[in-house]
Formats: sequence, structure tokens, C-alpha cells
Amino acid sequence: MGDKVFLAEDYFSRYKEIIPDYLNFLLTLKKPLPQYFRINNLKVWDREALFRSLKENYGLIFEEVKELSLFYRVTNNEEISLGNLEEYSLGLIHSMTVTSGLPVIALDPKPEELILDLCAAPGGKTALLAMLTEDQAIIVANDKRIDRLTALVANIKRLGITCVITTCYRGEFFPLGIPFQKVLVDAPCSGEGRYRVGLEGEILYQKVGKSNLPSIQKGLLIRAFDLVQPGGIIVYSTCTINPEENEAVVDYLLRKRPAEIVDWVSPLPYSEGLTEWKEKEFHPKLKLTKRFYTHQVKAVGFYIAKIKKLI
Repeated sequence: MGDKVFLAEDYFSRYKEIIPDYLNFLLTLKKPLPQYFRINNLKVWDREALFRSLKENYGLIFEEVKELSLFYRVTNNEEISLGNLEEYSLGLIHSMTVTSGLPVIALDPKPEELILDLCAAPGGKTALLAMLTEDQAIIVANDKRIDRLTALVANIKRLGITCVITTCYRGEFFPLGIPFQKVLVDAPCSGEGRYRVGLEGEILYQKVGKSNLPSIQKGLLIRAFDLVQPGGIIVYSTCTINPEENEAVVDYLLRKRPAEIVDWVSPLPYSEGLTEWKEKEFHPKLKLTKRFYTHQVKAVGFYIAKIKKLI
């Protein structure tokens, strides 16, 4: 894309009909994304002592996210870098936007389950899987890049997690034969849910995506389905708005494999998934998938589909 400048109003106009309260959405893009962190329940037993340290030593001001257990929103957002705090280095807290936790909540991990995180690095969702299962599940965290796995392993060690096994495969070619009970596919995407807008209306930090992203995403989701046991659950998620990377990918799976969309209770507000886009009709059950827009959740935008393997 070079140095080409994209204006938000032009770029997002193709989504105008599907984004609720569209003008408020555009206004929200001009505000920085809030910082969030989650307390590491594997290490923290005295929450009040941790709160006192964060407030007294760094002047950190934060509030509880009542909808999500142990998540907190930083309110003096521009002044503090969470990654520089001693409590972060010790693994007492983990920086993670609230919507990044939703795919894990949808997957509903349980202790002793065999779970695959197919595109795991840098490990935030892997860590949450371990935290929610009290470090008692068996979690395989896979990524195709060694350098990204290095960051994942560092996070796992920092947080004191012991139940994670790491592997390095292209997700589309992860070896078959292991009957996972649950698989998380947080797929590589164009990242539109993270875009912010500058003073002149230009898009900042725009990710230069691959043109073949939908084909990669379809390959990942098909492989995830083939890796899970009958009756098992797959959660597919992205942080983008684009229906070609979201509903169209899940619709492809429904046409290729015996799968069904499963509803789940979201703790945050959402819009229903689309059943049509640009004159293309999708499976009607795609309305059970969920779109999380940044102005509705005050966080990164996300798309989440929960899928059950029938046979």
C-alpha cells in the first residue's frame, strides 16, 4: 500500500449498512483504545494487596469490568504502560483487551479437557484458557512461526502456567489423529477491529493484510473441524469487520462439513451475524454468530462463531 492514506469515512463506508449507529462508530475510532488487564488467578491470592501496590506505586487508576471476571479497565489510559510494571513482569497481571477474552469464554474450557489453540501466539488466549481451567486442562498451543512461539513461551512462563504444550506447524496442516475436545481458531485477519483514526480522518496503524486471507482462514477452520472429536466444539474468531473473513468463512465450513452453529451467552453487547452480504446469502444459522463493534464494547472489535461437530 506504500504511503497511501486511507480516510476512515471512505474505507468503512462499505460497512455502513451493517454497523449499528454508524456515526458513533466513526467517532469512537478517533479515541484511543482503552487498556485492560486481567488478574492472574493462578498467582494472586490477595487481590487487595495487588490493588494497593498498583495504585500507590504507579498511580494506576482502574475500574472493574463487572461483566467479565477479574478483568479491569485502566482509566488513566495514556499515562501508564502496563508491560513496564513489576506486577506484570511477575505474572500477577496480564494485559488483554476484554473482547480478546470472549472467544475463550465462548469455548467454555473445563479442567482435564484436551484443547488446541491452533493460532496461539503471542499467547493471551492460551493463558486465559489455562487460568479458567485452574491450570488443569491439557492445552496444545500451536503457531507456525518460531519467533512468535518464543513470545508465547515467555508469557506462559511469566504467568506460571504448566499445562501448555507448544507445537510449531502451519495450522492448515496440523497433524491429524489426536481427538481434541475443543479447538480455538483465532485466525490471522485484516485487523479492522483495531483501526484508529487520526485528526484528519486518516486511518492510523492500518495493517497491510494478505489478499488471500479468506482462503487461509477457510483452511484453518476446516483443519480445526477435522481435528476435533464428534460432538466437540470449535470457536472461530477474528478482530475484523469484513464478512468475507467472518461469515463467509463459517458458511464455507457449513457447506463442506457436518457442522452446526451453537449459540452462547455473551457478557458484552453484540450484533447478530450476517445472513447475507453483497447479494450473497449465507446459512440462516449464521445469525447466531456474534459481531462486537468497538463503539458498543469500548474495546477491539471482534467476530465470534461457536461451532459443533455433528459427526
